[in-house]
Amino acid sequence: MVENYNPENIDVKKVHPSFANVISERETVKRKFQGVKHKIGVYSAKGGVGKTTVAVNLAYALSLMGKKVGLIDADIDCPNITEFLGIKEKQNGAYPLKPIEKSGVKVISTDMFVADKREPIIWRGPLIAKMIKDFLMNTDWGDLDYLIIDLPPGTSDAPLSIMQLLNLDGFILVTTPQHISALNTIRSGKMIAKMGVAVLGVVENMSEDDSSGQKGAREVASELGCDILGSIKFDKRLSEYSDSGKIPVLESEQFKGIFTKIAEKLE
Repeated sequence: MVENYNPENIDVKKVHPSFANVISERETVKRKFQGVKHKIGVYSAKGGVGKTTVAVNLAYALSLMGKKVGLIDADIDCPNITEFLGIKEKQNGAYPLKPIEKSGVKVISTDMFVADKREPIIWRGPLIAKMIKDFLMNTDWGDLDYLIIDLPPGTSDAPLSIMQLLNLDGFILVTTPQHISALNTIRSGKMIAKMGVAVLGVVENMSEDDSSGQKGAREVASELGCDILGSIKFDKRLSEYSDSGKIPVLESEQFKGIFTKIAEKLE
């Protein structure tokens, strides 16, 4: 892994052809995204911490603030955003790909291109990377104020492709109060740092106390030197809304307030 990776400072003529290809693709993506003002990833190496909950509700909180918002489900082999949003429509795969607009937010997910969501998507790394490239290079996003990318857990193909190809404003990290969750989130932050991308802050989900707890978030913030953007107290309504395809910030003033405060810190 390259420490403090920064392709903007690399002479393409002096690097291996495979790496030069990454730089060329990054330039293509940069041109494609000239109409997108801010690009923010939501990430943790730990699964089950609530990355999708944060990504979805942050996207809709920004939309409620009058912003034009897009949302990418970058969990290519286990896509869930369509379930969270109650999206049933399918795409035919014709280029350019067209995001589906749901309640004012443009959304794209692998689930829109598979016939049966119960069937596993069994793809090796190159196919996962290609799908991510399609979401970035071959999708008609138009002009956006914010593009939110919901990343899968881990520190390998999908997160690496996003970090290499997309000139991100930075990442929001998500943890829960547990030490093991914080530890894996710290790993995420250190990967981000090695790739030369900013950590915008950490959100604690399933917090024991939404005002003074933040045990996991404090551990992450202390280790990475980042801000705590907010905490979301454990509330079964979040999963109930998501399971029924309802968007919490559109259903509850309480959740709207929580995620709006996080969104406002990104402006």
